[in-house]
Amino acid sequence: MTKKFSLFIALIGFNLISCQTPEEPRKPISQQSGSYMKESSERNKIIAQKEKEAILSIIESDSLTYEQSDNGFWYAYLSKNEEDTITPQKGDQVIFTYNISDLSGNEIYSKEELGEKEYFIDEEVIFSGLRQGLKLMKEGEKVYFIFQSFKAFGATGDRDRIPTNTPITAKVELLEINQK
Repeated sequence: MTKKFSLFIALIGFNLISCQTPEEPRKPISQQSGSYMKESSERNKIIAQKEKEAILSIIESDSLTYEQSDNGFWYAYLSKNEEDTITPQKGDQVIFTYNISDLSGNEIYSKEELGEKEYFIDEEVIFSGLRQGLKLMKEGEKVYFIFQSFKAFGATGDRDRIPTNTPITAKVELLEINQK
């Protein structure tokens, strides 16, 4: 009993000592000015501007008619479905094929290599440009997309074949829309 009582007294004493308020507030060990974030933001703006200039140059010399989306990418119809009005909505399942190339037209991932994909709109993870682009399409359409790197794989790339800050193109064919 004396061991338990001694332990109890020691715990109470420890708690009383550790609960004292300091005489002076502690200050952070290091303070950051935010300059890193500002520099990073400026660097990203420069990268985005250079990518946009390269893309606009490609669009000018291309025979396709491009539209700019509200989401910051460009697209042109290779095959347009004028009969349907249905586009995929959140929760709808879409089945599609696509390939990915760099701005010079060098294929990074082929349609055969990527295979037929099933995707539930806004419920699974794919890169943001493709996610937003699929929502513009109707069943049976083929669309050529041009994505700046921030709409594709961004500052990390895909950690395989797509390097960091790489704008890409994608030819997408929407095979089927299964509404929720």
